[in-house]
Amino acid sequence: MKLLLVEDDDRVAAALSAVLARHGFEVTHVRSGAEALQELLVCGQEGPGFAVVLLDLGLPDQDGFEVCGRIRRTSSTPVIMVTARADVRSRIHGLNLGADDYVVKPYDMGELLARIHAVSRRTAVEETPPPGERAASRRPDESGTLRLGAVTIELPTRQVRVDGAPVPLTRKEFDLLALLAQRPGVVFRREQIISEVWRTSWEGTGRTLEVHVASLRSKLRQPTLIETVRGVGYRMTARAD
Repeated sequence: MKLLLVEDDDRVAAALSAVLARHGFEVTHVRSGAEALQELLVCGQEGPGFAVVLLDLGLPDQDGFEVCGRIRRTSSTPVIMVTARADVRSRIHGLNLGADDYVVKPYDMGELLARIHAVSRRTAVEETPPPGERAASRRPDESGTLRLGAVTIELPTRQVRVDGAPVPLTRKEFDLLALLAQRPGVVFRREQIISEVWRTSWEGTGRTLEVHVASLRSKLRQPTLIETVRGVGYRMTARAD
């Protein structure tokens, strides 16, 4: 199992890498958020990507929360935040940004290993498309483009096309579409979407989310592309009608 360790403390990284290697992990260690994003991009293009990212929050170039958000916009790779920040607000913020788990230092190594295996198994199940459905692209191609049936999403230029015709979207509409499109079939909780796209809490923003979803369905002329999961949130279907 390939694992990306994002940790700026070389001593901590060396000790953790040694233990992980003894348990069968192939560890790639980077020291900054920029290096982590580059490794994820290169690894995804060259072959099977990383199974899990272990992400420290105290990085020298950017906050780990920002790195997590950027990972989630371009990759479905599970992210476990490993940090000394033990307060509840940090945990909630990290999970709302799309982290799959949150482990506080100091931790038991056995527990960390169990959590790594748990998120990798859970993600494999989540991303298995339903019977009869074609699996959609989960990562952008080399040009940064996602394709879902007739819908093409160009991440670098923030352009969206349906059957080749450009579709003008607002900034938030594009951010919402890109977030859902990168993990088709996976249900995003309403509060998670609000935290990631609007950078705020759920309170008072729920109606705004519903309006944006309705607008996307109308503009894309794909009423079933974004599915409402009653009482939970929304997900991108793996195949557009």
